[in-house]
Amino acid sequence: MELRLTNVTKKYGVGAAVDGIDLTFASGRTTALLGPSGCGKSTVLRLLLALVRPDGGEVLADGKPLPEYDIEALRRRIGYVIQDGGLFPHLTAAENVTLMARHLRWEPARAAARLAELAKLTRFPTDALDRYPNELSGGQAQRVAIMRALLLDPEVLLLDEPLSALDPLVRTELRDDLRGIFRAFGKTVIVVTHDVGEAAHLAEVVVLMRAGRVVQQGPMATLSSAPADPFVTAFLATGNGALRAQETRG
Repeated sequence: MELRLTNVTKKYGVGAAVDGIDLTFASGRTTALLGPSGCGKSTVLRLLLALVRPDGGEVLADGKPLPEYDIEALRRRIGYVIQDGGLFPHLTAAENVTLMARHLRWEPARAAARLAELAKLTRFPTDALDRYPNELSGGQAQRVAIMRALLLDPEVLLLDEPLSALDPLVRTELRDDLRGIFRAFGKTVIVVTHDVGEAAHLAEVVVLMRAGRVVQQGPMATLSSAPADPFVTAFLATGNGALRAQETRG
């Protein structure tokens, strides 16, 4: 599925979280939305899911405006991993993953087979599937969230800061695994991150945002070797994207 934003603006109060941007997320490609906090990255994901409506412009899926879709059916074609995973604490890991399977009344054998397939893909220990979220490590909880997002074999996978809450060692391990998952998934992936290293490691295309606008997009090597703006050089030099002072100086 190709997703596209055409001259899209989204305002909250007097400020624009997204300010007249044009973006295309090509089918089968992994894209990282990179930038400091508050630059509009997560708002882009919410627009793509029709969780919020644009105040101007259009959001399209395969060339068709989102309002023309059955939004519930469209969302089943898109897997979404929110910040910190968003697991239900009263459900086991297995129950969290297969929640939609039960909602859609899958046969138990089908749900069990898909669960086993996803556990293998994400390298999740099968003996932990009966544990509750508070009994899982941070890395295990994120793997459960990813499995849940992949359950229906979606055409698109959206991840909002999937590694931000993890300690450095776990983050490095899961980052490597995510790259393998994306390659095995072979579909459209959009990852929101403020971390330059994560964007470079995970994505073929990087979209660097600032104050609701796209500053530059392309392979990380191009952003590094041919920056379109001094902000690009300064942001990449921070390594982790902590650039609030530069953001306010403009």
